[in-house]
Amino acid sequence: MGVWWSSVHEVLVDRLTLGTDGVRGRVSGRRDQDPDRLASRRSAVRIGLQVAVVSAALVASIILLVVVYVVWQLTPEQQHEYHGPEDVHVYLDTIDLTIAVVGVGGFAVVLAGIATWIIARRAVRPITEASRMQRTFVADASHELRTPLTVLNARVQQLELRMDADDPRHGIVEELQADTRVLIDIVNDLLEVAAGRPGEHPMTPLGPELAGAANDMGVLADARGVRLDVGDSDAVVSLPSTQLRRCIVALVDNAIGHTPTGGTVTVTTERAERWVAIRVRDEGPGITGIAPRRVFDRFAHGNAARAAGSRPTGTTRSGYGIGLALVRDIAVRAGGEVRVEHTGADGTVFLLRLPLAQRTART
Repeated sequence: MGVWWSSVHEVLVDRLTLGTDGVRGRVSGRRDQDPDRLASRRSAVRIGLQVAVVSAALVASIILLVVVYVVWQLTPEQQHEYHGPEDVHVYLDTIDLTIAVVGVGGFAVVLAGIATWIIARRAVRPITEASRMQRTFVADASHELRTPLTVLNARVQQLELRMDADDPRHGIVEELQADTRVLIDIVNDLLEVAAGRPGEHPMTPLGPELAGAANDMGVLADARGVRLDVGDSDAVVSLPSTQLRRCIVALVDNAIGHTPTGGTVTVTTERAERWVAIRVRDEGPGITGIAPRRVFDRFAHGNAARAAGSRPTGTTRSGYGIGLALVRDIAVRAGGEVRVEHTGADGTVFLLRLPLAQRTART
């Protein structure tokens, strides 16, 4: 019953949303394709439908009570009941009464739905505007970063072409070029999200992304005197490579920042029937001063941003409390999860569960 109602509800929301959008489009000469406005209209229509359903249930209950009362009054006992001079006698036609109750009830349901839809649209308008401004800012910032990164990538390629094949710095230049490509992919990913394009679920091998993250974060781990031990995996996850790399890098960066000098950050994987679990373990003092579930809130911090005993090199990102929040957002959008599996004086373990790609899930 719940699945049937959800399907019917979504169809009604789509039809009504497209209907209101079509009326506005005929007036303005074009359809409004702003995803934020469409989302707000869908929310308003959904609220209106829910209120209409509740109102319909209430009206149906009242009609049922009226019918029960009328039927009870038609029983022989009530019809032959003795009435005193102080009683008031009202004679009603049963059919007219039923038509009047049903008509008034139906009108009340329609009026409640329309009124709620209008009120909901006005209520969500500030939220829609804030979402639009946020999307515009992300799109503008990503677009402004795209050109300098493209120029930087071109200059790195020129530098690589001018170097001798036996130059010992050739490997560093190649890694720098790979880093610029990663940055360009991240910017492109942000532009796609800001544009509101439907999310795709490509198949990304986990092993190369683990190796790439280990190579990127190895420089930061060496600078802090931390050993980085990253395992391998043959799993293929249903997540874009850019987003997968961002998740792994953010978790490893957080672990390195909380591991004292001489400690080890360990990344292991475990493959299940439909999921792959990625565990990132550090040897820090554990999460203190904040509930473990709240470390995924934006701008959340514990008592100490860095582990005691670690060298302040300034090579890791400053702790703004955003990295773990981004990991949670990416994981949830992909149908997975991220949580603190363990924390204590012996360290903290973050668990990232991601769905396997369909081809991998069948094997």
